[in-house]
Amino acid sequence: MSEKTRYSDEELQEFKEIILAKLEKATKDYELLKSNVMNSDGNDTTDTSPTFKVLEEGANTLGKEEAGQLAQRQLKFIQKLKAALVRIENKTYGVCRVTGKLIPKERLRAVPHATLAIEAKNSGNHK
Repeated sequence: MSEKTRYSDEELQEFKEIILAKLEKATKDYELLKSNVMNSDGNDTTDTSPTFKVLEEGANTLGKEEAGQLAQRQLKFIQKLKAALVRIENKTYGVCRVTGKLIPKERLRAVPHATLAIEAKNSGNHK
């Protein structure tokens, strides 16, 4: 039996659902970070809230620069997820761009936008 060169349509559908769920959450997180950056100069009641309350609120404790950097990282993550959806449509999803072999399902479930198998990633022969 020859080695599989691509994932089946059913398998691709499973990965698509994983990616769409991550994309939805990532988009919400990005919007929160973006609004944090846009509103961090405002003079609302959170400016006078006690320090312990601010610490509990997580995102509100981020400085404008930190929130901006996180928003940029989140945007890159969203772009990688969208690129993975394109690879699903092209039926090239899950194929290592260095070795041409299938990336193991476990890796794709953990990192659904991966384009490299662990061996290729660790070898450093990718650019």
